[in-house]
Amino acid sequence: MNIKEKVEEILADLRPYLQIDNGDIEFVRYDIENKVLEVRFLGMCGNCPLSQMTLRAGIEQFIIKNIPEVKRIEAVQ
Repeated sequence: MNIKEKVEEILADLRPYLQIDNGDIEFVRYDIENKVLEVRFLGMCGNCPLSQMTLRAGIEQFIIKNIPEVKRIEAVQ
């Protein structure tokens, strides 16, 4: 299983929690050289002032724990 497939699997598990508040998240790309994963918040999450906290304290911690190849996650537009 490649990085994208692993990330998509985890995002599928996390997605329902974001969808409760009419939001979502999608995989954008993985920079293998810098080990940075880029994601995009969608719906209400795209404009939510708490999205960075959700990213850092929740999503990033969970993904890094389960996919050691990822060292950082960035939200992009």
